Amino acid sequence: MQNVGSHPSSQPNTSGMESDARKIHDDKAVSPDNIAIGVIIGRMAEFFDFFVYGIASILVFPSLVLSFEPDPVRAQMYSFLVFAVAFLARPIGSFVFMGVDRVYGRGVKLTIALFLLGGSTVSMAFLPSYAQAGAISLWLLIAFRLLQGFAWGGAWDGLASLLALNAPEDRRGRYAMVPQLGATLGFALASVLFGYFYTILPEEDFLSWGWRYPFFVAFAINVVALFARLRLVATREFGELLEKNELYAQAMPELFKHHLRDVLIGAFVPLASFALFHLVTIFPLAWISLVRRDQIGEMLAMQVVGAAVGTIAIVLSGYAADRWGRRQHLLWSAVLVALFSFSATLLIDVGRTGQYAFLLVGFALMGFSFGQASGSIANVFTTRFRYSGSAVTSDVAWLIGAGFAPAVALFLATRFGIAYIGIYLLSGAVCSFIALFIAGKVQPIPDEPVRQGEV
Repeated sequence: MQNVGSHPSSQPNTSGMESDARKIHDDKAVSPDNIAIGVIIGRMAEFFDFFVYGIASILVFPSLVLSFEPDPVRAQMYSFLVFAVAFLARPIGSFVFMGVDRVYGRGVKLTIALFLLGGSTVSMAFLPSYAQAGAISLWLLIAFRLLQGFAWGGAWDGLASLLALNAPEDRRGRYAMVPQLGATLGFALASVLFGYFYTILPEEDFLSWGWRYPFFVAFAINVVALFARLRLVATREFGELLEKNELYAQAMPELFKHHLRDVLIGAFVPLASFALFHLVTIFPLAWISLVRRDQIGEMLAMQVVGAAVGTIAIVLSGYAADRWGRRQHLLWSAVLVALFSFSATLLIDVGRTGQYAFLLVGFALMGFSFGQASGSIANVFTTRFRYSGSAVTSDVAWLIGAGFAPAVALFLATRFGIAYIGIYLLSGAVCSFIALFIAGKVQPIPDEPVRQGEV
């Protein structure tokens, strides 16, 4: 335990710069609306980096970096395996950056994490082809992807928790869905940029230099997001929550000692939405690129429309959760995803109409479930573990539910048939339903008393 005083500047995870910034903000309270805007900008930047890589892992890297593999299906599989390594690195990033948070403050942590995230993303824009550099090209791609995942683990800022703690009792579902809007907005922006360069350039020019521009944009977006988030981290409200230990970065061994079971349950709760997440954003483009490459531009445009549908569904999820209760909403969402799994994947093989129906319905269901998936059992964590517990639970959930989803879906579709993707999606829905049932039996743990001068 570490002794602390009564002012945020004496907190072990608050740097001197943050304390000075909070003094400036002492009489300038930040409204929940401002917090919401900061959260959306931050999440959009993270997901934009994520999807810029995801789209390039389909349209670019199999031809540019994995050209040694003549079989396009295998080349795409290898590309998806590289895609997955970021999810392995993300928990490690959380572990390391939680230590940075405790010693140097959240502002320092975010600055390092977002510059690393933007830097590793923009570095991919300079990636040489396999024809130019041989295996070095592939190893560089893996290294940059690992750095992306590592930095993503450090980008957890607690602002979503700050937003939730400012939520009125009858609007918690609407506040909970706000961070999730960043996913569909980031995906739409990435799809628009890639779609523009893919459609206006000859394929040779696109593979030579056109694909690199979205990666340059990623760095600029990360800088904007960093300033938006640092402004909120420096507010008086954020400092007061640190004083109350609401957003304190705990050591991982201590967290697992008290809440390992809760982390595991929480990781399985959003499995249905996370599995569907990549089956509507990443996999359809990969499938089209393999079987109907002439439809790629059209598919990118339709995915932008799908992202708009998903955004509306995320907003509606907030109102539905406030009406039914968040857990009840997630249970019904898992049931709907299970029903969707029985027939939706068959639509991909019945022409454009079926493909786009799959896409739009899938985005609607994904948004409706994903809108409430984040931190859905955060109340089982004691106050001083809520910040770290939410971060680690999110890391594990993305690893289990989404990291290998594109590779698994491609393996099932090419080895056994497209219908088998439905079985994979159904398994995610069943896991979510069971986890939610177990979570309903877990009672929130009363906050432990904190001795005077300790956290």
